[in-house]
Amino acid sequence: MERNILHIDCNCFFASVEMLKKPEYAAVPMAVGGSRDTRHGIILAKNERAKAYGIKTGETLGDAFRKCPALVIAPPCYRDYERVSRAVNEIYAEYTDRVEPFGIDESYLDVTSSLRLFAPSAAALGDLIRERIKREIGVTVSVGVSFCKTFAKMGSDMKKPDATTVINREDVASKVWPLPVSDMIFVGRKTAEALSHHGITTVGGLAAADPVWMKRFFGINGVKLIEAAKGNDGEDVGMAGVSPTPKSVGNGMTFPRDLFTSDDIEAASDILSENVTARMKKEGLIGRVVSVVLKYPDFVTVGRRSSLPAPTDSFFEISKEARRLVFSLLEEGRGLRALTVCCSSVSLRPGDFFQQSFFDNEKREKTESLEKTLFAVRERYGADAVMTAAMLRGRQNGIGRPKIK
Repeated sequence: MERNILHIDCNCFFASVEMLKKPEYAAVPMAVGGSRDTRHGIILAKNERAKAYGIKTGETLGDAFRKCPALVIAPPCYRDYERVSRAVNEIYAEYTDRVEPFGIDESYLDVTSSLRLFAPSAAALGDLIRERIKREIGVTVSVGVSFCKTFAKMGSDMKKPDATTVINREDVASKVWPLPVSDMIFVGRKTAEALSHHGITTVGGLAAADPVWMKRFFGINGVKLIEAAKGNDGEDVGMAGVSPTPKSVGNGMTFPRDLFTSDDIEAASDILSENVTARMKKEGLIGRVVSVVLKYPDFVTVGRRSSLPAPTDSFFEISKEARRLVFSLLEEGRGLRALTVCCSSVSLRPGDFFQQSFFDNEKREKTESLEKTLFAVRERYGADAVMTAAMLRGRQNGIGRPKIK
């Protein structure tokens, strides 16, 4: 049976929610942006009037004001965005139990089994849901309808705002394959540039690529991209309310000021590592690969990763490796604008204790016991109840706690 998958994307979501709160925003070019004081000075979302000036998500506030001096900036309120997101997803759940959120403002729905209960076609159901959300919640959505997740996602991007786009199998050659390869999900800027270097610039060109050649240059992911371009991704839509095990746990922050001293940079790395490991312990996860991404004041970004001897959720192990990676990349005197610490190759923790080796078992057991105690104290009295010396110095020097991502 051919699958019926919807991808539903809330249009200009953050800006739409702000316009619900203040309807006067709809009459002016307006955007949701970060704070200049904390140097999160970028555009997070914009309304259609701001979009007409060429304002783009992710550009700096300074660049946006140069395009539109009259631009109105609203500070973000994530609590409101989460509330509206929950309301939207509650509507989706009335039509299928297979609802997989993909970020705060978009979700996949597999309506294959339930479609006949609500509408004569998947496109008609997309229109029905789209109108309900507009009427009951007040935001607009764009809907992509297809037989696989990749093309449903591409369909929702084709017509904005407030539209439904269908991509059937017979439409792929005419609607999808002429599109730039960068329109595909998981084909970022660097991958698109690498593909273009090898003469692949369209989705159709990717679909026609030689799998052996793609695997040689791009690994197994290159073969997966070919199958996705053909519409053969075959990936299931997750069940509503069931969260899959994450592939990684990471956290990053842009600092209120550039960091130059070793003490400040070590503190920042420890603060982020503590946040990552606290989340891993809370969710019962262990990970083996530690990675860091550094952003310099001129916005140049570099990164590095390494594998630990065994999977772990230990703050001492992960923070030690994160610090080593940071300082192996850092260029003397350049300063650090932002940092991200991530632990990947994540899996569920197998019980209360797992053995790394016979010889370090006793040391590891003591370390884990100490970390369990520290974690319990932080859970009860707050994250700042117990800190490393580096973290304490960081607090005293004005390096704040990052927001959980």
